[in-house]
Amino acid sequence: MRGRVAVLLVAGMLAMTGMLAGCAGPAKPADGRIRVVAAFYPLQFISEQVGGDRVAVENLTRAGAEPHDLELRPSQLAGLEDADLVVYLRGFQPAVDEAIGLQRHDKTFDVAGVEPLRDGDPHVWLDPVRLAAIADRLAERLAAADPADADAIRARAEALGERLRELDAEYSRGLAHCARRDVVTSHGAFGYLTARYDLVQVPVTGLNPDEEPGPQRVRDVARLARERGVTTIFFEALVSPKLSETIAKEIGAKAAVLDPLEGVEDGETYFTVMRANLEALQDALGCR
Repeated sequence: MRGRVAVLLVAGMLAMTGMLAGCAGPAKPADGRIRVVAAFYPLQFISEQVGGDRVAVENLTRAGAEPHDLELRPSQLAGLEDADLVVYLRGFQPAVDEAIGLQRHDKTFDVAGVEPLRDGDPHVWLDPVRLAAIADRLAERLAAADPADADAIRARAEALGERLRELDAEYSRGLAHCARRDVVTSHGAFGYLTARYDLVQVPVTGLNPDEEPGPQRVRDVARLARERGVTTIFFEALVSPKLSETIAKEIGAKAAVLDPLEGVEDGETYFTVMRANLEALQDALGCR
């Protein structure tokens, strides 16, 4: 860890002094757009939706990659220094947090500071209502950076908020009448989603996806799932399904994907993945 911090510090200082030869980040847009660096997909999504054609957004985490394990390249460190605004979530990606320590605080937007996080859970974007509130606050930062387009930025944030509220209504209707309400997941990433729609998350492991559950925890989850008639054990799109498949096989259930939207594949969007998650939950919980 110390070695990685040292590399980040050196690379950051080089970028700030213009000495990172051959590794410069993307040039500032020549058309006057605001340059935004987003730490991972949901933050890229809201930045593009709110900023529209007035922003050029770079995502630090490539499509389909696990954001927790991000290691920043020197060019990305230089890009952070050159950005007009860096949108990130403190505590979610250690490499980004370390690099942000080198930045001016007036050019960073910490999503974790919009509303208090629940028990340190960073997966706030899985609650459409909370994401709408985050988008509204981001709009104010972008409006301050681009006063000439401030009204349009706020209008785009309002339009996004309306779409997110419609999605929230779809979830509320779709999960109102279900035979079961327990959502068994391999990793405790869905606390905001389950809390919003009166479901019960039963995670095999906690907030850290790299955590290995003990044999007793696996037995306890399997017993609870069997007692409550759980038919589906969920695993994440970017994580090995082996643990979920093992529990599912033991209790005669199936394993299926519930996507935490940390790094979507090309062609997917926040709304398409969230609606796929809704369908998966309805199937698993026997909703009508």
